[in-house]
Amino acid sequence: MMPLSTHKLIHPLQAFKPAPLAREALDEALSGYRRPNDKVSEWLREGALQPLRRGLYLVGAPLRTSPACLPLLANHLYGPSYVSLDYALAWHGLIPEGVAEVTSVTPRPGHLHSNALGRFSYHHLPLRYYAVGQELGQSADGLSFLMASPAKALADRLVLSRSLPALSRCAMQQWLMEDLRLDCEQLGELNLSELRARLATGYQPRQLGTLLSVVETLQQALAF
Repeated sequence: MMPLSTHKLIHPLQAFKPAPLAREALDEALSGYRRPNDKVSEWLREGALQPLRRGLYLVGAPLRTSPACLPLLANHLYGPSYVSLDYALAWHGLIPEGVAEVTSVTPRPGHLHSNALGRFSYHHLPLRYYAVGQELGQSADGLSFLMASPAKALADRLVLSRSLPALSRCAMQQWLMEDLRLDCEQLGELNLSELRARLATGYQPRQLGTLLSVVETLQQALAF
């Protein structure tokens, strides 16, 4: 790979934020070139432009003024989708560990995508459930992306779990506190209305009903 030039001229791609760029978004930067496709190939070779998937790019690391926003990349790599499950739980501070894989849900078939920036997994949920409870997250540099709220991220994690052997309140408490190691204070702040909205979709009602009951009891205990 050829190194980027060290001259003082401003590179045309420096005007772009570290957000995914469709080929159409590059047209303005390419307007002064007689052979734009050749210029894109040159930028890819020298690392000024980084490929994400066919037709989707990111300004290369030497030209980025801030780190790539992984949740926003996840939204663009495979959609419709929003970031949820373990990555969202860690983002919201509900689980103590950092999460390397960016986990999302989608009404489309499940999918796995890997590139130089990381691993992005997508898990299927039916549309009637998927469509309820998304919110906008924001990165430190002001980029917005679709992410599950804390309550929805937890509900998604539950309905996609294959390791919960029983639906008793005791089993649910053990799953929350021991398996996921969720923060008790954060659980006490979950939006119960959002959990009720998940339950109202009719998808996995027994699991979601037990979760709602356990979180309600916890919040009542914390209120005293």
